[in-house]
Amino acid sequence: MSTQKGELENPIMGWAARDPSGLLSPFTFSRRTNGDDDITIKILYCGICHTDLHYIHNDHGFTHYPIVPGHEIAGVVTKVGQNVTKFKVGDHAGVGCMVDACNACENCTDDRENDCPDISRTYGTMDPSKPTNHGGYSEYIIVRDRYTVKFPDGLPLDGAAPLLCAGITVYSAMRYYGLDRPGLRVGVVGLGGLGHVAVKFAKAFGMDVTVISTSPSKKEEAVGRLGADEFLISRDDEQMKAAKGTLDGIIDTVSDIHPIAPLIDLLKRRGKLILVGATEKPFELPIIPLLIGRRLVAGSSIGGMKETQEMIDFAGRHGITADVEVVPMEYINTAMDRLAKGDVKYRFVIDIGNTLKA
Repeated sequence: MSTQKGELENPIMGWAARDPSGLLSPFTFSRRTNGDDDITIKILYCGICHTDLHYIHNDHGFTHYPIVPGHEIAGVVTKVGQNVTKFKVGDHAGVGCMVDACNACENCTDDRENDCPDISRTYGTMDPSKPTNHGGYSEYIIVRDRYTVKFPDGLPLDGAAPLLCAGITVYSAMRYYGLDRPGLRVGVVGLGGLGHVAVKFAKAFGMDVTVISTSPSKKEEAVGRLGADEFLISRDDEQMKAAKGTLDGIIDTVSDIHPIAPLIDLLKRRGKLILVGATEKPFELPIIPLLIGRRLVAGSSIGGMKETQEMIDFAGRHGITADVEVVPMEYINTAMDRLAKGDVKYRFVIDIGNTLKA
């Protein structure tokens, strides 16, 4: 099932971390040959996700070194297997957070491969008995066509690459929990890599969008440039009190621990607070406000492959891309340092095609 099984072909150039310092440097490795159900993608761009930062530093305790990160991959198809009908050579294709699954369980047969207990992630592994997959900070990737998406014509690949993680995370949450209907009032907590994309998707769905942030300086960006309808400073008790009970739902993209009781208060009866930012620390969850009005607090991550393609097609129709800073491969360690400090608007993307050199 892993992308590293099978016959190996010529060496491929990438950049890898070799220990918990997280320092990335050139690394040569091999991938399997292109099989009957595979496509080979020459990688042109790869987004830098906060997950990459966690993995290279072994923050979760299950990184196996060396590791080549990257799961926001966009490029051009250079080879297709004989059973592949979805792609042809020259198509623009992408790979997100997974490259395989069991393809037989209830989740896989219901187009929810992301929930498969035997999922194969684009890079790394949590099972020490399995080889470590290597991701998109590299020249090429070979993936089963089921686990790739086709980019619509005209969608810029640099800005589209982060949609394969950040985009599907917020899109899937909105779709699954019914926060995708015109006229609904939805809040977006945090205006970072996920948050700014959430605003764009919510506006494209025709919803009234309120950005909720601790930073007053982000109001002009949220309202003036991204088109949010309202802006709330979460530390301003008067603003939060005035907005109490006004939102049908909230997409919370913040990955650090923060108070959620004030967010629950913003919900209408039967409102939904959906957490998509990952933190390993527990929240304090007030129960009474949930009981009164049947409010819901839930979580969501990425979607399955069918939904990911749906998201990319929707982005193509509405001209949605992430706001990116494109950087050369040799800038990667500086980019990681800046990402750790939150010093990016809003997503780094590596120009693999032009700057990854042997």
